[in-house]
Order: sequence, then structure tokens, then C-alpha cells
Amino acid sequence: MKIGIIGGGFMGLVLAQKLAAPSRSIKVFEQDAQIGGLATYHDYKSFIWDRFYHVILPGDAYLLQVIKDLGLEDKLRWKKTYTGVYVDKHFYSVSNNKEFLLFPPLNLIQKFRLAFTILYASRIRDWREMEKIKVEDWLIRVGGKKTYEKFWKPLLLAKLGDSYKHASAVFIWTYIKRLFEARNSSAHQEQMGYVEGGYKTIFNRMEEIFPEQGVELLKETSVQQIRPAEEGGIFITHDGVEEHFDKVIFTAPVNVLQKVVDTSLIAIDNANKGVEYLGVVCMILLTRKPLTDFYVLNIADDQIPFTGVIGISTLVDTRETAGHYMTYLPKYIISDDPILRKSDDEIKTWFLEGVYKMYPHIHEEDIVDIFINRAFKVQPLQVLNYSTLIPKTKTLHPDFFVLNTSQFVNDTLNNNAVARHVSQFLDNYAAEILQNQLTESIIQQ
Repeated sequence: MKIGIIGGGFMGLVLAQKLAAPSRSIKVFEQDAQIGGLATYHDYKSFIWDRFYHVILPGDAYLLQVIKDLGLEDKLRWKKTYTGVYVDKHFYSVSNNKEFLLFPPLNLIQKFRLAFTILYASRIRDWREMEKIKVEDWLIRVGGKKTYEKFWKPLLLAKLGDSYKHASAVFIWTYIKRLFEARNSSAHQEQMGYVEGGYKTIFNRMEEIFPEQGVELLKETSVQQIRPAEEGGIFITHDGVEEHFDKVIFTAPVNVLQKVVDTSLIAIDNANKGVEYLGVVCMILLTRKPLTDFYVLNIADDQIPFTGVIGISTLVDTRETAGHYMTYLPKYIISDDPILRKSDDEIKTWFLEGVYKMYPHIHEEDIVDIFINRAFKVQPLQVLNYSTLIPKTKTLHPDFFVLNTSQFVNDTLNNNAVARHVSQFLDNYAAEILQNQLTESIIQQ
């Protein structure tokens, strides 16, 4: 059986890993020079690490299974981490239950309402009601205005930028569920992890073992057309060559789907409504001394241009980063925001003003290097009634399947969620994808 997978991001790669078998030939088509999509790596001159920041939580069962299946369990590293909030020009730790409940900017009643908000959200099962109300309105209604301003708003800004004003309460519901998976049940203390060498280690292992498993990665490969074959199966035209496949799974965004897939293969509802995507500009700072003690710092200060501070070196050993301290400074914005098109120098100047304002102990001579990475489409913005707005893709051919992140209606986008959706997809469609092979096996028996 010959299977084609469109998209060599994390989703396409996990699909290939799980479908790989001696009796199958799989080709993964990726237009970029590197596999991995948003999870890919970057050359920081003296070392290589993730382009954008990623973390593994103890509860990330699906992602951890992928790592185990790749034989990389021994490369997992875990560490106690800290979360902070920058509010009223002060840094506060909210890294364990005690600090959380003693959060100084809130009085006793406000702390009680904060705890109640989290408990209430964690027990909600029907997310569809949550998407009918804005996240800001829901948090204020449940937890109060002061609690919202001092605690929740910085978190929303760190994750969504100013776009939080349009997001539904589904976002905070999914975030709370994932946030507290990082807490160790015995110590009530955050614990996070990473794979030694970053995601490059994961992708290197895939590239190493895939050929032995019948998986071929075609990088820098442009797919021009996908159409049905009269005799069954699907034709993929790539780089001017037409190739036949028994089954094809499409993991790229819907706008790409509309450009290359024959209309006889799919029907798309809500195609013209459009989905707003979040983009990100991220400055990566390499310094000779630590910038922050927190892995995640949420910021409540309109004078600071970036929306959060991610202290990678509080988790990742500095031996991984050539002895330098590494900090990510992201700013999340709508994908068509002009900020995404500012020059690197403009971003550096602007962001450094915020760095020096927050961290007066850091001086120009402490900075080893600065990098600017950006992505125009990080994830769809879960606006009000998002599940009714997203393009609903229905495949019209038994040999063509679609799985992409636009279908994440009640999930935050992270690699564990991607791995989970892949597993659920295969639970639902494995019999159909492997139908020809199963039939042949029965005949042979």
C-alpha cells in the first residue's frame, strides 16, 4: 500500500510514524527545507535549538508516547520550574499552590475568587457554552474585575496579545486544564520537561529510522495538484511529476487545500467566512547572565512591547546553549498586523527598551546575540462561536482524508494536542485508510 501525507509538520510526521509498517510505502511532502513546521529548529550560530519555545508537561501522555516510540525516553529531562507575573512594576511568583493563594496584589476575597474561577473552570465539561461568551467577560463575571486585571489579563496578553479581546472563554478553559497538568501532585510544584537537544533530536531520529520503515521525506517539494484516479486512489502532482497513491492524508492549512485539491475530492462549508489566525514576532536573547528566574512570566504593563518572557535557561541546561542564557520574548498579534512586517532592527530596538526597563541589571555588554523569528499563522483565534465559523471540510472520496489544526475547536495548539488528534484520527479512520491492505491480507489467508 502506498500512502501520501501532505505536510511535514509535527502532525504529518506523527501520522507517518504511526502508519509506518513493512508492508506500506509512505511519502511525506514538505515544502520547506526543514521538517517540523512550527516545532522546527533554528541555527543560533554557536548551537541549534527550537525556533519557538516548547515544553513537555508530565500529563502530555500522547507526546510522551511518541517520544517513547522513537526510543528517546532516555533523552527526556525534567526540572522544577517557576511561573511569575509582572504587575505594578513588581515580579511575583505563582509557582505553587501556596504562592498562588498568597498572590500579594489580591486581597483575601479576590484570592478566593481566583481559586474559585480555576476550580469552576476545571469542572466544566460542556465547552460549547463557553464559546458563546468573551473570555474577558467570563473571567470578570466569575472572578471579579480586580482579579481579572491583576492575574488573568497578563496571562491573556502573554498568550494572545491584544487579540484576547475577541477570544471566547473556551481559550481559558483549555488553558486551565493544561496549566495545572504541570503541577506535581505530591509537591504541588510545577515540573516541566524537554528532550535533550530540543526538537531537532526528535526530527533527527525520525529522519534516521523512517527509511528503514518505508517512509520517505520529500523536503523542498511543492505539491501543485491532488486529483482522483479513475481506477481508484489519488494522483499527487509535485514538481511537475504525477504520482499515484492508494490513500492520501492532507495535513496542511485549509487555504492550501483550496488551492491544490480537486473540487471533486472535498466539500468545504463556511469557506468564505474566514478564520483569524494569530501570528507571532519572537525576539530570542542570548546573554552572559540570567535574565529571569521564571520559565514563564506573564506581563501586566502596557509599556512593555512583548507579551511575555520565557526563560528557557531556567529549564534547559546552559550546556545545551553554548553556555549562554536563552530567553524568548514573544508578541502575539493577528496575522495581518503590520508589526509582523517590521524589520529585525526595528523589533530589536523596540523590544530592548522593554528589556532594560524590566531588567535594569542587564546591560548591552551582557548581550551575546539577538535573533528575530516570526510566524504569520501560529494558530486560529478562538473567537465567539468559533466552532460554527471554521471551514468544515468533508471528503468526497474514500481514498482522501483531511486532518489539520483548524479542526481544534476546543483545544490549545501544542504538540501533545497534535499527537492526540492524530491518535483519535487513526482510531476513527484506520480501517478505511488501510482497507485495501486488510482486504488483500484476508484474501491471502
